[in-house]
Amino acid sequence: MTSVGAPAHPHSGSGLARARRTFRTWRRTRPFWAGLLVLLAAAPIIYFPYFNLSLGALSVAMSTTAGAGSLVIGLTLIVLGGLLWFQPIIRFFAGCVAVFLGVLSLPISNFGGFFVGTLCAATGGLLALAWGPVNTPDDTEEPPGRAGE
Repeated sequence: MTSVGAPAHPHSGSGLARARRTFRTWRRTRPFWAGLLVLLAAAPIIYFPYFNLSLGALSVAMSTTAGAGSLVIGLTLIVLGGLLWFQPIIRFFAGCVAVFLGVLSLPISNFGGFFVGTLCAATGGLLALAWGPVNTPDDTEEPPGRAGE
């Protein structure tokens, strides 16, 4: 019994492998990690102003008067993260606004979600600014008739 005719990867045609390849292709055509960091930045910025911790009879409340501002900043970061994933053409605008909102959350939202939200928003925004679509060899070549002109 030989394995000459056997496929090299017998499960490569499975649904999971195909979905993974499709997701990888989708992820590589947009600033995926920038969008993910901007989305993650919204969580501590929104959460900490409404944070209540009860330790027995001791209640710790992090509520501030800037709860509405934190909510607006967090929801805007969620929208920007989604836009980075589904509209990569506006990456420059979304990156600039994410960095701005991350810095703005420092005085408004408990030091920007105790610096976690600020760092995630600034890093995601800067990644969005640095990201660019990959040039394929077809995009960089001269048209055939104009090479020597």
